Parts: sequence; C-alpha cells; structure tokens
Amino acid sequence: MASLLYLISTIISIFIYLLVANAILSWLVAFNVVNTQNQFVSMVGNFLFKVTEPPLRPIRKIIPNFGGLDISPIVLILLLIFLQNLMFEYLPQLL
Repeated sequence: MASLLYLISTIISIFIYLLVANAILSWLVAFNVVNTQNQFVSMVGNFLFKVTEPPLRPIRKIIPNFGGLDISPIVLILLLIFLQNLMFEYLPQLL
C-alpha cells in the first residue's frame, strides 16, 4: 500500500511542476519572450493548457478576478500540497 501512496505523491508532484511550467510559459508569451508561432512552443503550450486547465477552471469560477493576476495556479498548488501531506499523515494509520 505504501507503493501506491508514493505513486500518487509522485503524480501530484509532477502535476505541480506542470502547473509551474504553464504559469512560466504564459508569462513568457505575455512578455513576448517566446513566439507562439514556433511549432515546438505552440505544442508545449497546448499540452500544458490541456493538462492544467480542467482543474483550474472550477477554481477560477470561485476566486474573484484580480485584474491581470491569475492566482488560481497558486491556490491549486496549495491544495495539492495539502492533499499530499494529508495523504501521508492519515493513510498509513488506516493500514
């Protein structure tokens, strides 16, 4: 059962890295550092958007808009870290 916990923890960690990569890429695109006409950048951007957008959409509906600042990735990262810590705190006691 511990192997399953570590697998889920690793998946959560990878998803957190994908959220950070999506946020950084969106900043780079917004400041014209990278060009979205480049096929590789476009492919990476589309992948990150398709992976991270479904869990971010409900959070964006709840959190008010702060102008140009999107804090939904930060909220989701905090929730995922909380879930990860909670998983290691309570699930081994149930076994």
